[in-house]
Amino acid sequence: MNVGWLQEKLPMLNARRPVTVVGAAVIDVIADAYALPWRGCDIELRQQSVNIGGCALNIAVALKRLGIKANNALPLGQGVWAEIVRNNLAKEGLTSLIDNASGDNGWCLALVEPDGERTFMSFSGVENAWNAQWLEKIHPEPASLVSLSGYQLASSSGELLVSWLEGLKDITPFIDFGPRIADIPAPLMTRIMACKPLVTVNRQEAEIAADAFGFSHDTATLGKAWLEKFDAPLIVRHDKEGAWYFSHEGQGNVAAFPTTVVDTIGAGDSHAGGTLAGLASGWALADAVTLGNAVAAWVVGHRGGDCAPSREQLLFADKNV
Repeated sequence: MNVGWLQEKLPMLNARRPVTVVGAAVIDVIADAYALPWRGCDIELRQQSVNIGGCALNIAVALKRLGIKANNALPLGQGVWAEIVRNNLAKEGLTSLIDNASGDNGWCLALVEPDGERTFMSFSGVENAWNAQWLEKIHPEPASLVSLSGYQLASSSGELLVSWLEGLKDITPFIDFGPRIADIPAPLMTRIMACKPLVTVNRQEAEIAADAFGFSHDTATLGKAWLEKFDAPLIVRHDKEGAWYFSHEGQGNVAAFPTTVVDTIGAGDSHAGGTLAGLASGWALADAVTLGNAVAAWVVGHRGGDCAPSREQLLFADKNV
């Protein structure tokens, strides 16, 4: 399924809308775990790698490798972790509008079980220390797509970031709430949704949202209720079962691209990066989500979350499906 789609569409991937990526750049320490630890236990881990990560950084890398330029606001601090992030960003040809902040960047221990599922334990750093001075450096152009993560919206900086978002004109927020969707206070969520963002969630996060808003867990029913309540698009990712999309222009399910799962670190971020690349190129939501599926399939087939593919790698993979 989807064979040949990328060969047809990737040559048309060319930014027509500006993109601004706001969020975290951190370090992922990835280790294999035969099982998750339980209280009082002592399990042996096998470290696999130390990677740059963070939702916004993974999105920025995915966009860059797909040939889409973005303005990146990824706070970089001063310390061991910050230097690793900064050096790796430089290798990618990426810079941040916010650099040399006081303090170090955060890091995350990612435990990967034998089936590829991952569990995160995160330590915050400067990426969650947003202030008005930083936000004054970010000036999204008209018609921009502005990417934000639930990790920052659920942090102590959430109120400040939402106030900044509310002050922007003629932009489309693109929000991946992630597992922190349940941690965002209801009044703040109401303000976020009043900005009419395009929201992307996975199956579990969709169920959390459904419970919060009194919607059905059935994806098709949820999507229709979401459109009616918020007048804003929704993407619900179902992993190997593809991804649902809902907008006033159309709705449906886009099939997944075949892959062998190595780990699922960065799957949602890479899907967001691919989808943003399509939207920035003026593609319909269904096509943008299809590209998101393709990028996510590549990433879960490789170790770590910072391994987004280039256009050439996607084309090669599609030819060998």
